[in-house]
Amino acid sequence: QVQLVESGGGLVQAGDSLRLSCAVSGRTFSDLSMGWFRQAPGKEREFVGSIRRSGDSTYYANSVKGRFTISRDNAKNTVDLQMNSLKPEDTAEYYCAAKTGIFSLEDPLRYGYWGQGTQVTVSS
Repeated sequence: QVQLVESGGGLVQAGDSLRLSCAVSGRTFSDLSMGWFRQAPGKEREFVGSIRRSGDSTYYANSVKGRFTISRDNAKNTVDLQMNSLKPEDTAEYYCAAKTGIFSLEDPLRYGYWGQGTQVTVSS
């Protein structure tokens, strides 16, 4: 059974940085492409960014491009989301997700495994 556990959320001020981490177990991590999504109250879950299973390619939503960076460590079975220059509109529950394959990484419906989420709150 694949398990994903996020950590690192919290309350920060606008302009601050925060690093989220997701630990994966139950499956060969290097077989999985990983995505980060977020969901604010009353809104749909939205794509934040993704990284292919080999780590050779990342993709970001326009709203976070240049501020957020995804990285993975296939030896430690972790994927991180470094968030810089945070804005109040980044406030949301953040989820990591895993899928096999390397396509459709922006589509949450294509992910078969999800973490429980971690809250990020950015105050103005």
